[in-house]
Amino acid sequence: MRQRRYPSDTTDLEWSLIERLLTVPACQTQRGGRPEAHPRREIVDALRYIVDTGCKWSALPQDYPPFKTVFGFLTRWSAAGVFNLIRDQPRRRIRKSMGTSPHPVAVVIDSQSVKVAATVPRSTSGYDAGKKIPGRKRHIVVDTKGLPLFVMVTPADMHDSVAAREALFRLRLMHPEITIVWADSAYAGTLVDWAKSFLHLTLKTVSRPKDAKRFVVLPRRWVVERSLAWLLHARRNARDYETLPQHSEAMLTLAAITLMTRRLTRQPIHPNAAAPRPQAALRAA
Repeated sequence: MRQRRYPSDTTDLEWSLIERLLTVPACQTQRGGRPEAHPRREIVDALRYIVDTGCKWSALPQDYPPFKTVFGFLTRWSAAGVFNLIRDQPRRRIRKSMGTSPHPVAVVIDSQSVKVAATVPRSTSGYDAGKKIPGRKRHIVVDTKGLPLFVMVTPADMHDSVAAREALFRLRLMHPEITIVWADSAYAGTLVDWAKSFLHLTLKTVSRPKDAKRFVVLPRRWVVERSLAWLLHARRNARDYETLPQHSEAMLTLAAITLMTRRLTRQPIHPNAAAPRPQAALRAA
């Protein structure tokens, strides 16, 4: 095992949350297969390094497994829905720790247009005329705590109401307990009736006040906007570098997983604990 030396590396507590949610190695199944050459933890740490630092695949440090091996795991786990499974488990645990039901019934949906790298094919990108951004659009659904439930990436020229039909349909299949969806005015119109008739979802829009001239914190909507800002803290998500949209979704999901596992494994500070003395702190260091 390599030495943990980067800030993005998993801690022992984080790895205990993630390890049991990964797929079983092929060599341990009845069908059989070749044993994996690198420990799973090193693969996950390498993926988190890419997401956190935003470096090129070929610039992955040499103490990680070869970047082609890491990219292969990204492709297979993304296609198998592994990242979505890992994302859902920490979210449920966080909600339970906050005293709420692990399965939300109210969610918030929004989108964000980002620029793409020159290597991204034009067939999977477009031009957002409203935001005047050439690139891709990220559609995200979060609960009322700001924890992600669903991520989808489309060309930037796809209107929010069009992409929302597929997003809400897939969301309904994965989370049948959801009853209400909050959104901005871009999702108003026929989408409201369609969601009510076909998905039995109540879609409520929150509009910006007419007399507002500056930034205004809007009820419900600020939660999803904050979540999008959290995901941008990972440098890989500041711009879309992925050739395939599903890999972009994986990068966003990995950033969300890191945020939630770090939150779950954060050591609580006792409110009555006395602050350590300077000399004691130096000796401990």
